[in-house]
Amino acid sequence: QVQLVESGGGLVQAGGSLRLSCAASGSIFRINIMGWYRQTPGKERELVATITSAGSPKFADSVKGRFTISRDNAKNTVYLQMNSLKFEDTAVYYCNVQGVGAFNLREFDYWGQGTQVTVSS
Repeated sequence: QVQLVESGGGLVQAGGSLRLSCAASGSIFRINIMGWYRQTPGKERELVATITSAGSPKFADSVKGRFTISRDNAKNTVYLQMNSLKFEDTAVYYCNVQGVGAFNLREFDYWGQGTQVTVSS
């Protein structure tokens, strides 16, 4: 079993910044991909950014140049630095972690509970 703890959401004015964190703990042998997705009411969850264990990032076009993603492999933690926030970035942000469990060496794919990001215009 793997637990994810997210933090860093909140209310910010347009143009401002927020930093999200997601720490994974539990029965972990290896974490492969860590990432962030977001969802607004009535819409499907969408990719924001992901990062591989080697540090290779991928971003949605809508956040390129404004968001950065990083990870601390020693702490099993992924960060999302969000700059120049826009009203349309308002959403619930979910952390996603994919890896291999330590107990049975099977692949896992877990989601965090979500953290609200609200950008006021």
